[in-house]
Amino acid sequence: MPRVKKIPQRMCVGCQEMKSKRELIRVVRTPEESIEVDHTGKRSGRGAYICPSAECLEKAIKGKRLEKALKQQIDPGIKEGLLERLGQP
Repeated sequence: MPRVKKIPQRMCVGCQEMKSKRELIRVVRTPEESIEVDHTGKRSGRGAYICPSAECLEKAIKGKRLEKALKQQIDPGIKEGLLERLGQP
């Protein structure tokens, strides 16, 4: 009998839906206290997962869910930077 590989599930902080880890984008607070998009999913730091849409990012920022997940205040300048980087692979 072939072994079924387990697919890790994560919750989007914007829409609060459980999805596979590969469908989501990781936003990470690095040890240097900067907030960046982690396309590899392996950077060190505190991470939060979000759908690759601007709508989910808006919900996460407006509801302060991203701030709670990363345990850090998010400046308005960082928000625009995240919106730009979400579109880039």
